[in-house]
Amino acid sequence: MSHTIRIHGKEYREGGTIDLDTVDVRLPDGTRLTEARAQELAEEIHQRAQAGRPSLTEPGVQSPQLRFAVPAELKERLRERAETEHRTPSALAREALERYLAS
Repeated sequence: MSHTIRIHGKEYREGGTIDLDTVDVRLPDGTRLTEARAQELAEEIHQRAQAGRPSLTEPGVQSPQLRFAVPAELKERLRERAETEHRTPSALAREALERYLAS
C-alpha cells in the first residue's frame, strides 16, 4: 500500500520496499544504488547527524548553549570582527565573556 509523504514542502509517493540488488536504481552521479551502498549511506548520514560540533566541556558531553538578544548593529559588528579574525562569532563571544568574568 503506497501513500504520499511530504519532505521539505515537496510531495513524494512512497511505494514501499524494493530490493536494490534486483531493481536498477541510480544515484545522481549515475552509479548504481545497491543494498550495501544504501546501508553505507544510511550509516554515514546517521554518523553526521550524531556528530555535531566538538564538545567544549569534555568529550562525549554536550556543551551548554546560551541564547540572548542583541541590537542588530552589535551583531553586525561581531560578524565583521569574526570575519576579519577568521574566527566564529561564538568563539569571539566566549572569549569576551571569559575576559569579563575574569575581571
